[in-house]
Amino acid sequence: MTLIIVLLCILLLIIMVSAMRINAFLSFLIVSIIAGIALGIPLNKIAGSVEKGIGDVLGSLLIIIAVGAMLGKLVADSGAAQRIAAVIMNICGEKYIQWGVVITGFLIGIPLFYGIGFVLMIPLIFSVVYKYKLPAIYIGLPMLAALSVTHGFLPPHPSPSALVIQFKANMGLTLLYGLIVAIPAIVIGGPLFARTLKNIPSTPLKSFVPVDKPEHELPGTFNSFFTALLPVLLLVIAAILSFSANQVPGLHNLMGLVGESNVVMLIALITATLTLGIFQGKKMTYIMDLYGEAIKDVALILLIIGGSGALKQVLVDSGVSAQIAVMLKELHMQPLFLGWLITAVIRFCVGSATVAGLTTAGIILPLMFATNTNPNLMVLAVGAGSLMFSHVNDAGFWMFKEYFNLSLKNTFKSWALMESIVGTIGLIGVLLLNQII
Repeated sequence: MTLIIVLLCILLLIIMVSAMRINAFLSFLIVSIIAGIALGIPLNKIAGSVEKGIGDVLGSLLIIIAVGAMLGKLVADSGAAQRIAAVIMNICGEKYIQWGVVITGFLIGIPLFYGIGFVLMIPLIFSVVYKYKLPAIYIGLPMLAALSVTHGFLPPHPSPSALVIQFKANMGLTLLYGLIVAIPAIVIGGPLFARTLKNIPSTPLKSFVPVDKPEHELPGTFNSFFTALLPVLLLVIAAILSFSANQVPGLHNLMGLVGESNVVMLIALITATLTLGIFQGKKMTYIMDLYGEAIKDVALILLIIGGSGALKQVLVDSGVSAQIAVMLKELHMQPLFLGWLITAVIRFCVGSATVAGLTTAGIILPLMFATNTNPNLMVLAVGAGSLMFSHVNDAGFWMFKEYFNLSLKNTFKSWALMESIVGTIGLIGVLLLNQII
């Protein structure tokens, strides 16, 4: 009966978000309260569970997402993203243009949130399409595959970062493992798959082709690459140094501070404020206004993540998570595969990769601890599952369809299939890593 109640609550969440079009944050709150009542939590304790769940998740994640949004906004507004794209395009030339757009999408996708990255990259894609007279899907899909994979697999993006916190994983190690898994997923789901789609008709509107910033207004090449990738560099360095931190007096405590993802993001933002802001002649008031706009961009994401934490805490406080873990263990499925499968099913029903990943966290968490599954790999398994089965209830599906002016059938053949390919390759990569580590 307990499992049935949980399934009905998840079904209600799916119906509210996808069919009734109710805001995901409100849906999480309503379902959390209903779940608490149905699962027997004392009525005077339910509100406390909801508040604790929201506080626990946002308390450790708010800085990462908010500061990350500010950094991404500045990278885009300053012209650093345009500079990165131009340098890579010049290096690759027309012959290797596909690989050029993949690398561009990957590098720009790391600091930028998916929605921002998508809107930013679309004009670049169409510029290349019209300049070299190449099929739009052939050029566009590889870049968007790279954006999608970084969104699903790699911190500091919201869902992977939230999963790192909930699974008590290591942000730096998750990023390192994520890079290993992401590269083959992008290559197979991007350039290789796109070569089969050259005949799909797509005539993107010329109105999407931008007027680029003048060359003299762009930051330098080193400045652009260094600042955009600084969070990744700091996280990787911290992860490497952490292995030897215990042997060096004083280094352990230093890495305990500098290696924290919140501090890493703050250091990166302060650096960017100087290198892409003040040193480029921008006034502090302009930069702060830009940061204010960035917070508005991610406010709803933060609320949705907080709502998912509320549902997770209700499941934990009711004791149902432990019961589900016992039942799931009896299925004798590999925990990493099970985490991927649950996420993929919820993603298919709800449409949101973030909601799917965070909903799965509360269900799979007890089983992960009970089976001593590597938490860094579980973050990636759930992340891979969250990219599966994109279809008509996913905003990304419609963005791709409308921007590329595709039929519904061809959107399924290109975008939807690409998302499932990267999700499947991601799972395979995680399972292989699990055998090696």
